[in-house]
Amino acid sequence: MQSAALGGSEPGCDLRPAARQAWFAVGLGLGLALALLWGGLAWAGRPTTVRLLMPAPFADATAELVESFNREHRGLRIAVTRGPFETESVSDLAISSLLLGDSPYDLLLMDVTWTAKYAAAGWLLPLDDWLGPEPLAPLVAGARAGNIIDGNLWRVPMVADMGLMYWRTDLMAAPPRTPTELVAISERLQRQGKVRWGYVWQGRQYEGLSCVFLEMLRGFGGNWESSGEGLGTPAATKAASWLRQLIVKGISPAAVANFAEPEALQSFEAGEAAFMRNWPYAWQELQGPSSRVAGKVGVTMMVAEVGEPPAATQGSWGLSVLAGSRHPAEAVQVLQALTGEASQRLLVQRWGYSPTLTALFDDPALVAERPLLPILQNALESVALRPLNPGYAQLSDILQRQLSSVITGELEPALAMERAGRGSQLLLEASGRGSEQ
Repeated sequence: MQSAALGGSEPGCDLRPAARQAWFAVGLGLGLALALLWGGLAWAGRPTTVRLLMPAPFADATAELVESFNREHRGLRIAVTRGPFETESVSDLAISSLLLGDSPYDLLLMDVTWTAKYAAAGWLLPLDDWLGPEPLAPLVAGARAGNIIDGNLWRVPMVADMGLMYWRTDLMAAPPRTPTELVAISERLQRQGKVRWGYVWQGRQYEGLSCVFLEMLRGFGGNWESSGEGLGTPAATKAASWLRQLIVKGISPAAVANFAEPEALQSFEAGEAAFMRNWPYAWQELQGPSSRVAGKVGVTMMVAEVGEPPAATQGSWGLSVLAGSRHPAEAVQVLQALTGEASQRLLVQRWGYSPTLTALFDDPALVAERPLLPILQNALESVALRPLNPGYAQLSDILQRQLSSVITGELEPALAMERAGRGSQLLLEASGRGSEQ
């Protein structure tokens, strides 16, 4: 009996139920441990992905930078979502995901006018503790504006943008300095049959019209305050009246009421106009083989009344880290790479974007390659900033509607500007922001 019992423990024989359960538990635990170990090792080998949303043109322009970054960083990669072309459509896409409470993005390339709204909503991560003291010090003064709100840094510029006046160097020795001079030169050239139009600009009811108006408002001695004030003033009426008179006198075509940047560029590029208001990107377009004015174009600041400094609307694009990012440290690392000197240099050389770093404006080799840089730096020193207000989009819409009525001759400038000022104040009071600065 004893030998039979001992024989039951030999290899190949069945174990008793209790022993079977014990060995099963040990095997299961060992299997789970091995699975977790291998799974952990596999997970540890995967790079951290930082997801970035940006408008389509910038996604195209930074593609080489992103590819280079991903090659050089084994543990970190950038995944770019190529957003729509339209600025506000990109913002709508970002806000839709943020309102759902679980945005897939870590970084957002933002227009300067979005910053106040996103910061007030709690959607952005303050960058002060991540970037150290004075992170904006290497930037040209004008590029620093619009990134710090309520004492916190929310955004770092990647490229600059500013409103400029383009003029025909083959038709005049020097550009106009005042609104009166612009009209006089335009009328003379039109009488001589050298141009069809004097001045083309962005008159469509959209954000470009607000930018055009801000430059002229500043040129007539006014300002558009963050509180929304400054529209129902004599300076605002002068600016709106001047824009309307351009059409009445035939300096600008009536169709300018439907012009955005491409339409103004097309007219000027075809040799139809003596002057054009546009952004820096237009310079490279005007040098192309299809341009009738290639080599015949100068760039300067916008006109202003005697005694008033010229102004250029600031329109930069910069990177912000979203507050819900699962990888804030890595997102900051990507932000620093894409806004750094090497990245900005490539965007200047390959795509004609304007840098924000003083070192690039002072680089003789880069200036020789891009002779427009000193003019852009000068414009950045005189930028006009649109209101830093969370309700800016609504404020701009109010202004655009009234200006459009002036441009098309439906309203007198004084009445339209009075309505714009009153509407702005009512909006801000209703939102509790009437006293913000």
